[in-house]
Amino acid sequence: MPLAVYILGLSVFALGTSEFMLSGLLPPIADDMNVSIPQAGLLISAFAIGMVVGAPLLAVATLRLPRRTTLIALISVFGLGQIAGALAPTYEILFVSRVLSALACAGFWAVGAAVAIAMVPVNSRARAMAVMIGGLSVANVLGVPLGAFLGEHFGWRSAFWAVGAASAVALVGVATRIPHIPLPEKKPELKRELAIYRDRQVWLAIVITALAAGGVFCAFSYLAPLLTDVAGLDSGWVPWILGLFGAGALIGTMIGGRVADAHLFGVLLSGITASTVFLVALALFASSQVAVIALAFLLGLSAFFTAPALNARMFNVAGAAPTLAGATTTAAFNLGNTSGPWLGGTVIDLDFGFASTAWAGAAMTALALAAVGVALHLQRDGEGGRSRSRLIAKSAGAPEVPKDGRPAPAAPSASSTPRP
Repeated sequence: MPLAVYILGLSVFALGTSEFMLSGLLPPIADDMNVSIPQAGLLISAFAIGMVVGAPLLAVATLRLPRRTTLIALISVFGLGQIAGALAPTYEILFVSRVLSALACAGFWAVGAAVAIAMVPVNSRARAMAVMIGGLSVANVLGVPLGAFLGEHFGWRSAFWAVGAASAVALVGVATRIPHIPLPEKKPELKRELAIYRDRQVWLAIVITALAAGGVFCAFSYLAPLLTDVAGLDSGWVPWILGLFGAGALIGTMIGGRVADAHLFGVLLSGITASTVFLVALALFASSQVAVIALAFLLGLSAFFTAPALNARMFNVAGAAPTLAGATTTAAFNLGNTSGPWLGGTVIDLDFGFASTAWAGAAMTALALAAVGVALHLQRDGEGGRSRSRLIAKSAGAPEVPKDGRPAPAAPSASSTPRP
């Protein structure tokens, strides 16, 4: 992997900490802002909404801008958003600061993913994305628990200040270590990139990613109150158990990144199935402290085992538009991160309890699993159709048509004269 890919992963650590740290800060934020826990949970959805809107919007807006300059600008805006959140006097201002931070985060993800993919060969795409996603995993191992610890002992605003400082470190890394990446001689064309949305496999990839991510974060977003109110654990346990989720995420990313390039659908099917099973188990055994602790680790493992394959799948089906492919993946993940916490908050407001978020999440991942089956069926049908076409053409004496759809050149006859 080029050094620049690891620098991008380091930057994603700051982005991911901000995105997910609220799962350990909802109770103190709710108390300080005088809102309910489901309302505080909407701050997670606010960030996700900003990511959904910002990823394609900023990908298009920066399509013809220098990559490194764009990354520097976006990480700077993101850091300023963290400072605004730390100083926010009201819930509404905090909400807006989350959306603005998310817009910058989304743009960084979209451009950063395109840069990472451009610097590696096709058969290393999942590994490159695993390095970037590894930044999220480390954020869950260290950043999110540290945010919860700071919130417990120094107030939730201190967590925002810490992320602002991490963003400054990331800014230095991007400015000094990301090489100048020249724009292609042929300028990217928006019309050509938008053409990927005519492919139903692209839309299936969006649906799979959104449902798989949303199912896990439907439960994870409300893990802190589930641990304290249902499992009966002291609030001091929350940072450690969030760290356990992050440890599972780091291990899952490492394994998934290694396996997904060769067995992409196998990773998707096994990883999403495992997430569904673990969510059902969490719903059934939410009052068992031992079970909840173990399942927090296993959910992190299964969710992030799947993540490199979800990223690589989008780049495989939308390779003609690498910038929008990265933006679309980011938007799809955050559609899940929007809908998951919203669905979890809805079932809590309906008085089904915190454990019901795991049932709702399992329903989402089960739908994701069905969508993977449809995508696999369509791909096999497409490959089978091409194979049958080549077989018919060969039996009829016609030139064989390769996978790219262009006729193979006719073989030279014995009388043909070679030309220089």
